[in-house]
This record gives sequence, C-alpha cells and structure tokens, in this order.
Amino acid sequence: MRDVQVPSDDARRQLGFLSVAETAALTHRGVLIPEPTSVLISPSVQFGKGVVLWPGVILQIRDDGTIVIGDDTQLFPGSRLVASGGSIRVGAQTEIGEEGGFTLKAGTGDVIEIGDGARLLGGGSLTLSNRIGRGAQILGPIRCQNCTLGDGGTFRHPEPDERGGVLKGSGVARQIDVPTGSVIQAFGLFSEEILRRQSYFHPKPGG
Repeated sequence: MRDVQVPSDDARRQLGFLSVAETAALTHRGVLIPEPTSVLISPSVQFGKGVVLWPGVILQIRDDGTIVIGDDTQLFPGSRLVASGGSIRVGAQTEIGEEGGFTLKAGTGDVIEIGDGARLLGGGSLTLSNRIGRGAQILGPIRCQNCTLGDGGTFRHPEPDERGGVLKGSGVARQIDVPTGSVIQAFGLFSEEILRRQSYFHPKPGG
C-alpha cells in the first residue's frame, strides 16, 4: 500500500519545516516534544541533549541563518525563534517563553546570544543584535534591541548582586547595558529609568 502523507505536511514542506514524522523523530536525538503536530522546526536547527519543546514553538531558519539550542533548555508555548540570515545561539539550561511566550528575530548580520541559565519570559522580544549573559533575565513584555545583560548567577543564586543582569517591567529597551548584579525596572522607555542593584528589590532579612 502506498504511504499516505499527512495533509498538514504539504504546508510544512512549502514553508521549509520538518514533517510531523521528522519532528517526532527528533526524540531519538534527545529532544523532548510532547506534541509534535503543534511544533514547527526548520531542518538545520541544532539541538543539544534534553531540550524540551512545548506546544506552539516555532524555530525557523531562512537565508542561511543559524539556530543552536543548548542542553536542557526549555522553550515554552508561544516561543518563536527566527534566524533570517542572522545567528541565534541559546545556552544550556535556559528558559524561554514562560508566562506568555517570547520572540527572537535575527536578520542578516544580527547575532543574538543567550547565556547558560538565562530566563526570558512574559511575552517580550529580542530583535537586532543582543547579548543576554549567563543567568540574566528579561521579565515581562519588553521589546529589546541591541541590549547587553551581564553574566552572573541565575535567579536562584543566593546573592542578588552577583546574579546576571535583569530587565523587568514592560516597554522598549534600546541599546541598554545592564551589568552583573544590576536591574532596570521600567514601564515605558527603559532609557529613562535608573540602574539599581538587585539587592534593592531583594534585600536580606534584617538588612
């Protein structure tokens, strides 16, 4: 009997994505995909071991772009990574897209780097070139362009002022540099707000 192609695969192939069967087969390479029919992945995406792709994730490569996802990273529903001639590199044990998804778009010549243990949540986005350091966080619907967040410990690190840089709130962040242990909270333009130490928001008991 001739194999019957899954109807949705026609559109997938026209748009440059893996078929449902090919998507499901990524589990043999250590990628965890609970619902393969809801995930869209370009063939040349590179995965580490233990990556989790929750329903609704899109990983799209066009015009010789690159996407690399590190070990044990989780991409939550609504996460969309698009490399249109640019490069997106996500480190190990990162969390992207919880609480509303997250969008990363790298055009020609753009480089987006996400360090190990970083968290991007709350419906925000990264466009142009950005470097989100180890343990750094973007918390909220923040549109980031050409931003740099410093390396540091994760949000679980006991010393707030040693954690990776943080942007929190909502609005637009352009060419913002947040060093290790620092945070900018804003509801509008991040360039108009002050840089604070993270211990300001997380003081020690009795401090």
